[in-house]
Amino acid sequence: MQQNIESASDNKYLLKLIKNYKTPSLGSSLWQIANTLLPYIGLWILMIYAIQISYWLVIPLAAIAAAFTARLFIIFHDCGHGAFFKSKLANDAVGIVLGVLTFTPYHRWHHAHLIHHRTAGNLDKRGIGDVWTLTVDEFNALSKKRQRWYRVYRNPIIMFLIGAPLMFLISNRFTRKDFSRKERISVYVTNLGLLALVGGLSLLIGFKTFLLIQLPITYLASAGGVFLFYVQHQFPDVHWYRDEEWDYSTVAITGASYLKLPRVLQWFSGNIGFHHIHHLSSKIPNYKLERCHNENKPFQQVVPVKLVDSFYTLKLRLWDEQRQQLVSFSEAGV
Repeated sequence: MQQNIESASDNKYLLKLIKNYKTPSLGSSLWQIANTLLPYIGLWILMIYAIQISYWLVIPLAAIAAAFTARLFIIFHDCGHGAFFKSKLANDAVGIVLGVLTFTPYHRWHHAHLIHHRTAGNLDKRGIGDVWTLTVDEFNALSKKRQRWYRVYRNPIIMFLIGAPLMFLISNRFTRKDFSRKERISVYVTNLGLLALVGGLSLLIGFKTFLLIQLPITYLASAGGVFLFYVQHQFPDVHWYRDEEWDYSTVAITGASYLKLPRVLQWFSGNIGFHHIHHLSSKIPNYKLERCHNENKPFQQVVPVKLVDSFYTLKLRLWDEQRQQLVSFSEAGV
Protein backbone atom coordinates (compact mmCIF):
# COMPACT_ATOMS: atom_id res chain seq x y z
CA MET A 1 0.00 0.00 0.00
CA GLN A 2 1.36 3.37 -0.99
CA GLN A 3 0.93 6.33 1.31
CA ASN A 4 0.02 9.47 -0.53
CA ILE A 5 -1.48 12.83 0.09
CA GLU A 6 -2.22 15.14 -2.80
CA SER A 7 -0.89 18.25 -1.10
CA ALA A 8 2.07 16.64 0.67
CA SER A 9 4.49 18.95 -1.13
CA ASP A 10 2.43 22.05 -0.49
CA ASN A 11 4.00 23.23 2.77
CA LYS A 12 1.84 26.30 3.18
CA TYR A 13 -1.35 24.29 2.72
CA LEU A 14 -0.42 21.66 5.30
CA LEU A 15 0.88 24.18 7.79
CA LYS A 16 -2.32 26.19 7.45
CA LEU A 17 -4.37 23.10 8.35
CA ILE A 18 -2.60 22.60 11.69
CA LYS A 19 -2.45 26.25 12.75
CA ASN A 20 -5.58 26.17 14.92
CA TYR A 21 -4.52 23.08 16.90
CA LYS A 22 -1.21 24.30 18.33
CA THR A 23 -2.43 26.18 21.41
CA PRO A 24 -2.54 24.00 24.53
CA SER A 25 -5.55 24.05 26.83
CA LEU A 26 -4.65 24.45 30.50
CA GLY A 27 -7.77 22.55 31.57
CA SER A 28 -7.09 19.66 29.19
CA SER A 29 -3.44 19.47 30.21
CA LEU A 30 -4.21 19.44 33.94
CA TRP A 31 -6.96 16.88 33.43
CA GLN A 32 -4.59 14.63 31.50
CA ILE A 33 -2.02 14.82 34.29
CA ALA A 34 -4.73 13.99 36.84
CA ASN A 35 -6.22 11.06 34.90
CA THR A 36 -2.76 9.61 34.33
CA LEU A 37 -0.66 10.35 37.42
CA LEU A 38 -3.34 9.67 40.05
CA PRO A 39 -4.24 6.19 38.71
CA TYR A 40 -0.52 5.43 38.43
CA ILE A 41 0.00 6.32 42.10
CA GLY A 42 -3.14 4.37 43.02
CA LEU A 43 -1.83 1.27 41.23
CA TRP A 44 1.46 1.58 43.10
CA ILE A 45 -0.36 1.67 46.44
CA LEU A 46 -2.50 -1.29 45.38
CA MET A 47 0.59 -3.29 44.43
CA ILE A 48 2.19 -2.61 47.82
CA TYR A 49 -0.77 -4.31 49.46
CA ALA A 50 -1.12 -7.00 46.77
CA ILE A 51 2.49 -8.17 47.12
CA GLN A 52 1.78 -9.11 50.72
CA ILE A 53 -0.83 -11.57 49.46
CA SER A 54 0.79 -12.94 46.30
CA TYR A 55 3.28 -11.66 43.77
CA TRP A 56 1.06 -13.07 41.04
CA LEU A 57 -1.41 -10.30 41.86
CA VAL A 58 1.31 -7.72 41.22
CA ILE A 59 2.12 -8.76 37.65
CA PRO A 60 -1.21 -7.79 36.00
CA LEU A 61 -1.29 -4.58 38.03
CA ALA A 62 2.28 -3.82 36.92
CA ALA A 63 1.22 -4.28 33.27
CA ILE A 64 -1.53 -1.69 33.74
CA ALA A 65 0.90 0.62 35.55
CA ALA A 66 3.30 0.21 32.62
CA ALA A 67 0.56 1.43 30.28
CA PHE A 68 0.07 4.49 32.49
CA THR A 69 3.86 4.98 32.48
CA ALA A 70 3.75 5.14 28.69
CA ARG A 71 1.04 7.80 28.95
CA LEU A 72 3.16 9.74 31.46
CA PHE A 73 6.01 9.56 28.96
CA ILE A 74 3.80 11.12 26.26
CA ILE A 75 3.11 14.07 28.60
CA PHE A 76 6.87 14.26 29.32
CA HIS A 77 7.40 14.20 25.54
CA ASP A 78 4.89 17.01 24.92
CA CYS A 79 6.49 19.14 27.63
CA GLY A 80 9.85 18.90 25.85
CA HIS A 81 8.25 20.16 22.66
CA GLY A 82 6.72 23.09 24.55
CA ALA A 83 3.31 21.74 23.58
CA PHE A 84 1.70 20.87 26.91
CA PHE A 85 1.58 24.30 28.55
CA LYS A 86 1.97 27.82 27.21
CA SER A 87 4.57 28.47 29.91
CA LYS A 88 8.08 27.16 29.29
CA LEU A 89 8.64 27.04 33.04
CA ALA A 90 5.56 24.84 33.50
CA ASN A 91 6.60 22.55 30.66
CA ASP A 92 10.11 22.15 32.06
CA ALA A 93 8.99 21.66 35.67
CA VAL A 94 6.44 18.98 34.83
CA GLY A 95 8.80 17.40 32.30
CA ILE A 96 11.65 17.10 34.81
CA VAL A 97 9.39 15.48 37.43
CA LEU A 98 7.93 13.03 34.91
CA GLY A 99 11.46 12.36 33.68
CA VAL A 100 12.24 10.96 37.13
CA LEU A 101 9.14 8.76 37.09
CA THR A 102 9.99 7.47 33.62
CA PHE A 103 13.75 7.13 34.29
CA THR A 104 14.59 9.63 31.53
CA PRO A 105 16.72 12.80 31.84
CA TYR A 106 14.48 15.55 30.49
CA HIS A 107 16.87 17.92 28.69
CA ARG A 108 19.18 15.17 27.49
CA TRP A 109 16.41 13.09 25.93
CA HIS A 110 14.75 16.07 24.28
CA HIS A 111 17.99 17.33 22.78
CA ALA A 112 18.33 14.05 20.89
CA HIS A 113 14.61 13.95 20.15
CA LEU A 114 14.54 17.41 18.61
CA ILE A 115 17.41 16.38 16.34
CA HIS A 116 15.31 13.38 15.39
CA HIS A 117 12.48 15.69 14.36
CA ARG A 118 14.82 17.79 12.23
CA THR A 119 16.38 14.77 10.51
CA ALA A 120 13.73 12.02 10.41
CA GLY A 121 13.62 10.38 7.01
CA ASN A 122 16.93 11.97 5.95
CA LEU A 123 19.33 9.24 4.83
CA ASP A 124 22.29 11.61 5.10
CA LYS A 125 21.57 12.63 8.71
CA ARG A 126 20.92 9.37 10.52
CA GLY A 127 22.29 8.42 13.91
CA ILE A 128 20.79 10.66 16.61
CA GLY A 129 17.46 9.91 18.25
CA ASP A 130 16.52 7.21 15.76
CA VAL A 131 16.71 3.45 15.24
CA TRP A 132 20.02 2.44 13.66
CA THR A 133 19.19 1.54 10.06
CA LEU A 134 21.65 0.82 7.26
CA THR A 135 21.11 0.80 3.52
CA VAL A 136 21.69 -2.45 1.64
CA ASP A 137 24.90 -1.05 0.13
CA GLU A 138 26.17 0.09 3.54
CA PHE A 139 25.50 -3.34 5.01
CA ASN A 140 27.30 -5.10 2.15
CA ALA A 141 30.31 -2.83 2.67
CA LEU A 142 30.70 -3.89 6.32
CA SER A 143 33.05 -6.57 7.55
CA LYS A 144 31.47 -9.92 8.48
CA LYS A 145 31.94 -9.08 12.15
CA ARG A 146 30.14 -5.75 11.82
CA GLN A 147 27.37 -7.39 9.80
CA ARG A 148 26.82 -9.91 12.60
CA TRP A 149 26.68 -7.08 15.14
CA TYR A 150 24.08 -5.25 13.07
CA ARG A 151 22.00 -8.43 12.79
CA VAL A 152 22.12 -8.82 16.55
CA TYR A 153 21.10 -5.19 17.09
CA ARG A 154 18.13 -5.48 14.70
CA ASN A 155 16.85 -8.67 16.31
CA PRO A 156 13.48 -7.80 17.95
CA ILE A 157 14.35 -9.73 21.11
CA ILE A 158 17.55 -7.74 21.53
CA MET A 159 16.02 -4.40 20.51
CA PHE A 160 12.83 -4.47 22.57
CA LEU A 161 13.13 -7.08 25.32
CA ILE A 162 16.77 -6.46 26.27
CA GLY A 163 17.98 -3.18 24.78
CA ALA A 164 14.95 -1.03 25.68
CA PRO A 165 14.96 -1.79 29.45
CA LEU A 166 18.74 -1.42 29.60
CA MET A 167 18.51 1.98 27.94
CA PHE A 168 16.03 3.35 30.49
CA LEU A 169 17.49 1.66 33.57
CA ILE A 170 21.22 1.93 32.89
CA SER A 171 22.20 3.95 29.80
CA ASN A 172 20.13 6.97 30.87
CA ARG A 173 22.10 7.14 34.12
CA PHE A 174 25.37 8.12 32.45
CA THR A 175 26.75 11.12 30.59
CA ARG A 176 29.02 11.12 27.53
CA LYS A 177 31.83 13.39 26.38
CA ASP A 178 29.67 14.95 23.65
CA PHE A 179 26.92 16.00 26.09
CA SER A 180 26.44 19.70 26.66
CA ARG A 181 26.52 21.14 30.19
CA LYS A 182 22.72 21.32 30.20
CA GLU A 183 22.44 17.68 29.19
CA ARG A 184 24.89 16.59 31.87
CA ILE A 185 23.01 18.51 34.55
CA SER A 186 19.80 16.92 33.30
CA VAL A 187 21.26 13.45 33.85
CA TYR A 188 22.54 14.39 37.32
CA VAL A 189 19.21 15.94 38.36
CA THR A 190 17.27 12.90 37.19
CA ASN A 191 19.65 10.55 39.01
CA LEU A 192 19.32 12.59 42.21
CA GLY A 193 15.55 12.54 41.83
CA LEU A 194 15.61 8.78 41.38
CA LEU A 195 17.88 8.39 44.39
CA ALA A 196 15.42 10.37 46.52
CA LEU A 197 12.43 8.44 45.13
CA VAL A 198 14.01 5.01 45.50
CA GLY A 199 15.44 5.86 48.91
CA GLY A 200 12.17 7.24 50.23
CA LEU A 201 10.05 4.33 49.01
CA SER A 202 12.63 1.81 50.20
CA LEU A 203 12.41 3.26 53.72
CA LEU A 204 8.62 2.91 53.60
CA ILE A 205 8.20 -0.49 51.95
CA GLY A 206 11.69 -1.99 51.71
CA PHE A 207 14.15 -1.98 48.80
CA LYS A 208 13.24 -5.51 47.73
CA THR A 209 9.55 -4.67 47.53
CA PHE A 210 10.36 -1.55 45.56
CA LEU A 211 12.35 -3.55 42.99
CA LEU A 212 9.71 -6.28 42.70
CA ILE A 213 7.14 -3.61 41.79
CA GLN A 214 9.19 -1.11 39.79
CA LEU A 215 11.22 -3.47 37.62
CA PRO A 216 8.28 -5.14 35.82
CA ILE A 217 6.65 -1.72 35.33
CA THR A 218 9.78 -0.24 33.76
CA TYR A 219 10.53 -3.39 31.77
CA LEU A 220 7.09 -3.56 30.15
CA ALA A 221 6.79 0.21 29.64
CA SER A 222 10.22 0.51 28.00
CA ALA A 223 9.76 -2.50 25.72
CA GLY A 224 6.32 -1.29 24.61
CA GLY A 225 7.43 2.32 24.25
CA VAL A 226 10.45 1.52 22.10
CA PHE A 227 8.33 -0.77 19.92
CA LEU A 228 5.85 2.07 19.47
CA PHE A 229 8.64 4.46 18.45
CA TYR A 230 10.04 1.83 16.09
CA VAL A 231 6.76 1.33 14.21
CA GLN A 232 6.33 5.08 13.83
CA HIS A 233 9.27 5.23 11.42
CA GLN A 234 9.90 1.64 10.33
CA PHE A 235 6.97 0.43 8.26
CA PRO A 236 6.49 -0.91 4.70
CA ASP A 237 5.33 2.32 3.07
CA VAL A 238 7.80 4.67 4.74
CA HIS A 239 9.67 7.10 2.49
CA TRP A 240 13.22 8.23 3.22
CA TYR A 241 15.19 10.71 1.14
CA ARG A 242 18.69 11.95 0.51
CA ASP A 243 19.40 15.43 1.89
CA GLU A 244 18.91 17.29 -1.40
CA GLU A 245 15.39 15.81 -1.78
CA TRP A 246 14.40 16.00 1.88
CA ASP A 247 11.47 18.28 2.75
CA TYR A 248 10.11 18.63 6.30
CA SER A 249 6.39 18.65 5.48
CA THR A 250 6.58 15.88 2.92
CA VAL A 251 8.61 13.64 5.22
CA ALA A 252 6.22 14.30 8.10
CA ILE A 253 3.44 12.73 6.06
CA THR A 254 5.36 10.03 4.21
CA GLY A 255 8.09 9.30 6.76
CA ALA A 256 5.98 8.91 9.91
CA SER A 257 3.19 6.39 10.30
CA TYR A 258 -0.45 6.75 11.16
CA LEU A 259 -0.59 3.84 13.60
CA LYS A 260 -4.27 3.02 14.03
CA LEU A 261 -4.59 1.47 17.47
CA PRO A 262 -7.60 0.10 19.37
CA ARG A 263 -9.21 2.87 21.41
CA VAL A 264 -7.82 1.73 24.75
CA LEU A 265 -4.25 1.57 23.39
CA GLN A 266 -4.72 4.90 21.64
CA TRP A 267 -5.68 6.42 24.99
CA PHE A 268 -2.72 4.95 26.86
CA SER A 269 -0.32 6.00 24.07
CA GLY A 270 -1.61 9.57 24.15
CA ASN A 271 -2.71 9.60 20.49
CA ILE A 272 0.92 9.36 19.39
CA GLY A 273 -0.23 6.96 16.67
CA PHE A 274 -1.16 10.10 14.73
CA HIS A 275 2.55 10.46 14.25
CA HIS A 276 2.32 11.96 10.77
CA ILE A 277 0.56 14.98 12.28
CA HIS A 278 2.90 15.14 15.26
CA HIS A 279 5.90 15.34 12.92
CA LEU A 280 4.22 18.01 10.86
CA SER A 281 3.93 20.08 14.03
CA SER A 282 5.33 18.95 17.35
CA LYS A 283 3.59 21.95 18.97
CA ILE A 284 0.20 20.25 18.79
CA PRO A 285 -0.70 18.79 22.22
CA ASN A 286 -1.31 15.05 22.08
CA TYR A 287 -4.95 15.50 23.08
CA LYS A 288 -5.60 17.54 19.89
CA LEU A 289 -3.96 15.18 17.40
CA GLU A 290 -7.02 13.02 16.77
CA ARG A 291 -9.28 16.03 16.23
CA CYS A 292 -6.77 17.51 13.78
CA HIS A 293 -6.78 14.22 11.87
CA ASN A 294 -10.57 13.83 11.85
CA GLU A 295 -11.29 17.42 10.77
CA ASN A 296 -8.89 17.54 7.82
CA LYS A 297 -9.31 15.19 4.84
CA PRO A 298 -5.69 15.36 3.60
CA PHE A 299 -4.49 13.64 6.79
CA GLN A 300 -7.14 10.97 6.43
CA GLN A 301 -5.67 10.00 3.04
CA VAL A 302 -2.62 8.58 4.79
CA VAL A 303 -2.89 4.79 4.77
CA PRO A 304 -2.97 3.58 8.38
CA VAL A 305 -0.71 0.93 9.85
CA LYS A 306 -2.94 -1.32 11.93
CA LEU A 307 -1.76 -3.08 15.08
CA VAL A 308 -1.67 -6.46 13.36
CA ASP A 309 0.39 -4.92 10.52
CA SER A 310 2.91 -3.49 12.98
CA PHE A 311 4.28 -6.96 13.76
CA TYR A 312 5.17 -7.40 10.09
CA THR A 313 7.54 -4.47 10.43
CA LEU A 314 9.74 -6.53 12.75
CA LYS A 315 11.30 -8.33 9.79
CA LEU A 316 12.33 -5.07 8.09
CA ARG A 317 16.05 -4.47 8.50
CA LEU A 318 17.62 -2.44 5.67
CA TRP A 319 16.76 0.46 3.38
CA ASP A 320 16.94 -0.51 -0.28
CA GLU A 321 17.67 2.66 -2.25
CA GLN A 322 16.90 1.04 -5.59
CA ARG A 323 13.45 -0.17 -4.50
CA GLN A 324 12.93 2.85 -2.24
CA GLN A 325 11.63 0.74 0.63
CA LEU A 326 12.61 -1.08 3.79
CA VAL A 327 13.39 -4.74 3.21
CA SER A 328 14.25 -7.84 5.20
CA PHE A 329 17.68 -9.45 5.08
CA SER A 330 16.30 -12.18 2.82
CA GLU A 331 14.68 -9.65 0.48
CA ALA A 332 18.02 -7.85 0.29
CA GLY A 333 19.75 -11.12 -0.55
CA VAL A 334 22.19 -10.93 2.36
